Amino acid sequence: MSGLQVRALPFLAVLITGSLVACSAPGTRVVLLPQADGKPSAVTVRVKDGEEILSRPYQRATAPAGASGAPMVDQADPAKVQSENKILFDMRPPAPQRYTVYFDLGNTTLTPASQQVMNEALIAAQTRSGSDIVVTGHTDTKGALEQNDMLSRRRAQQVVQLFVERQFPSKRIEAVGRGEREPAVPTADEVDEPRNRRVTIEVR
Repeated sequence: MSGLQVRALPFLAVLITGSLVACSAPGTRVVLLPQADGKPSAVTVRVKDGEEILSRPYQRATAPAGASGAPMVDQADPAKVQSENKILFDMRPPAPQRYTVYFDLGNTTLTPASQQVMNEALIAAQTRSGSDIVVTGHTDTKGALEQNDMLSRRRAQQVVQLFVERQFPSKRIEAVGRGEREPAVPTADEVDEPRNRRVTIEVR
């Protein structure tokens, strides 16, 4: 439909079709699909005379050609949406694979068990066509906030270096440090918690 705007999310988070087969009329239909990780999402569907927000999986906005007012919203049948758009669903990239490696207290040395996890993450990245990697470093609450920020970045860079040494292209790796801000296990300040001294690796 002319003038339709969709403030979209990741690939196939919304499904947009250009004809309304069920009512045999031209127009546009937008369906919000569930996120692969199950997290909530939303999308704004805007036409000339109004807008609607889709916030539930398989919620649907319909905008017939030439109609005035905001799009009509209802709930689509998941099985029907998937069967009618099988080719698009088959084209979806595989869901990201996530790995977590852990570190000794106060440094960038991986624990022995994490060496094997690194190998698994590397194999997944090399097997997946055109994959990229997001590496996020974390710390526990032991030490000052600024020091932990730097330590988390060093841990992330250490993991990046291990991938690069094993011939994974550095330009396809993104590394960030979150310090003690996103603990896997919430604790008070100055707590030595091994499960928080980690780097998460997302292969996508």
